[in-house]
Amino acid sequence: MAARKGRRRTCETGEPMEAESCDPGSESPSQVYLPGKGPPLGEGEELVMDEEAYVLYHRAQTGAPCLSFDIVRDHLGDNRTELPLTLFLCAGTQAESAQSNRLMMLRMHNLHGTRPPPSEGSDDEEEEDEEDEEERKPQLDLAMVPHYGGINRVRVSWLGEEPVVGVWSEKGQVEVFALRRLLQVVDDPQALAIFLRDEQAHVKPIFSFAGHMGEGFALDWSPRVPGRLVTGDCQKNIHLWTPSDGGSWHVDQRPFVGHTRSVEDLQWSPTEDTVFASCSADASIRIWDIRAAPGKACMLTTATAHDGDVNVISWSRREPFLLSGGDDGTLKVWDLRQFKSGSPVATFKQHMAPVTSVEWHPQDSGVFAASGADNQITQWDLAVERDPEAGEAEADPGLAALPQQLLFVHQGETDLKELHWHPQCPGVLISTALSGFTVFRTISV
Repeated sequence: MAARKGRRRTCETGEPMEAESCDPGSESPSQVYLPGKGPPLGEGEELVMDEEAYVLYHRAQTGAPCLSFDIVRDHLGDNRTELPLTLFLCAGTQAESAQSNRLMMLRMHNLHGTRPPPSEGSDDEEEEDEEDEEERKPQLDLAMVPHYGGINRVRVSWLGEEPVVGVWSEKGQVEVFALRRLLQVVDDPQALAIFLRDEQAHVKPIFSFAGHMGEGFALDWSPRVPGRLVTGDCQKNIHLWTPSDGGSWHVDQRPFVGHTRSVEDLQWSPTEDTVFASCSADASIRIWDIRAAPGKACMLTTATAHDGDVNVISWSRREPFLLSGGDDGTLKVWDLRQFKSGSPVATFKQHMAPVTSVEWHPQDSGVFAASGADNQITQWDLAVERDPEAGEAEADPGLAALPQQLLFVHQGETDLKELHWHPQCPGVLISTALSGFTVFRTISV
């Protein structure tokens, strides 16, 4: 975040942020800044990021904002911690006019870590620093194809060796695009130039389904059965896609019946081939089994999971937990072994506006992240308990009121929409917002 000169103030729990004094004679100590807790920023005050709270921090713009994106698993290896990093993302735009939208493959590379503060040195050292700075500049390559209509959600999957993306758009269709060519050209400048000149205008979906009779947002590929997909719409209907021979799909025209309002999100079970979860603007979360007829497939329901719309859910890959976020700003953890009780095993209220995205950490079973319309990204760890001997709470009463499981509060984005942990780069979070993409790793995870 950019700093403006003003009185010194810092930001938050895990991410100290500071503003510098414009009065050479004033020395006010740094303070933790917590959104919604304590006095608001005064005139001449602005938050500034403390880079020591981040291992990695980069921002990127793509022109029109992206409402949704997904990470493309690559062949560069798992558990990558060595910097600089290279990442591949697939995203869709929400442009002002329908014909201006694009489906994009992004290659972010040369992503170095945050640097320690410069030390005083000679002119030679300054020149070396400038050369080093040039070499450390992050790079972004884009391969785009035209898409008529704003893109509500994108989700990537691999069908064997073939990467594909499911795209929900405002025109009321769900389309599947092949990604192999986009992945090839975004990694090769010469091939990318040829693609943009000769090929991009001719890229079409390999399959399209218009049976939803309206637009939607909910979309998830099965992690266990390649090509199996569920899609949900704003008309309360959910449809099952089954892959068929020849790279096509059979979409069951009979919707899963149960929700009474818009289906907001869908998540397949990571352990059972036939089970998925849904959440809705009707405030409920439901668990389904596709072995039953669509009208009888709802096996478990929590009717009032949140006070209002349930916007997003995430099914833990390592524990029998479902995480949900709602318009009420709360985050709830549900133990699926106790789901019938209708009571979550944990509830957290840090966000002051609707929660827009939630996701469990792919490796650490107790850690998750969430984003909200209050422009906060929060990181949590269910295993954390406050040290009673720590003096932090005594030094700042505001910290004592925080949930002890809250690790970090990241700010500085505008109109946050979606976040994902990178499955191959431990601790790396990527978010999309009206202000663009952010890639970061905190010292807390």
